[in-house]
Amino acid sequence: MPGKKAPSGLYAARKLSIKRLKFRWSQREFRVRMMKIKEKYDPLEGSPMARGIVLEKVGVESRQPNSALRKCVRVQLVKNGKVVTAFVPYDGGITFIDEHDEVLIAGIGGTRGKSMGDLPGVRYKVVAVNGVSLTELLKGKKQKPVR
Repeated sequence: MPGKKAPSGLYAARKLSIKRLKFRWSQREFRVRMMKIKEKYDPLEGSPMARGIVLEKVGVESRQPNSALRKCVRVQLVKNGKVVTAFVPYDGGITFIDEHDEVLIAGIGGTRGKSMGDLPGVRYKVVAVNGVSLTELLKGKKQKPVR
């Protein structure tokens, strides 16, 4: 008898499913999903986007081997009051954002919901300012409403 085989009898299904479940706990994605870790620690609380108020504009230094000041904003979320840093995309995108503006932020799209590229610790990007899409402001199709 060289090694153990999986149970293969007529009533083996329960044993197989229990065995499979035991091994799935060693997979990171399964463990995170089952323990609801993303919902517990994610500032957006599992939702794809969130509104927030701009507290300040900050320049985040990029990681090696790049050298730049990436334009970001510190945002306080409306729904739970947590403060996160969000990247402002596009050339000159920061000019449309002032302090106390209301912005819509979304995940930046890094691996497993983490930061992307050379931005250390920045997980979110600005999508809209005062209810107007940032891309439309840049193209000049719409004006930013004054609050």
